Amino acid sequence: MRTTQPLTITLPHDLAQMVKDKVSSGKYASESEVIRDGLRTLAARDSAMQRWLLEEVVPTLEDARAHPERLLTAEEVRKNLSDYARKVTAKPRTGA
Repeated sequence: MRTTQPLTITLPHDLAQMVKDKVSSGKYASESEVIRDGLRTLAARDSAMQRWLLEEVVPTLEDARAHPERLLTAEEVRKNLSDYARKVTAKPRTGA
């Protein structure tokens, strides 16, 4: 049984050129290999995003709903950000 399926795709000129350049560089053996690698990278990014949403965002939202008294007001957030920015820009630079 065949494990691949041929597809015909249309790409904008800049993306088509990118695929050709990847093959020309020798990093990939074929255009199909470039597309497969790109799709695997996209799947990995989607998976990482899903993990982040489930493991970080949802628990944080649930905690905020359970403990609204811990939340900062918009004014408190602005002040904290302003204080942080002042602190970061006031640090003397080291090196060179």
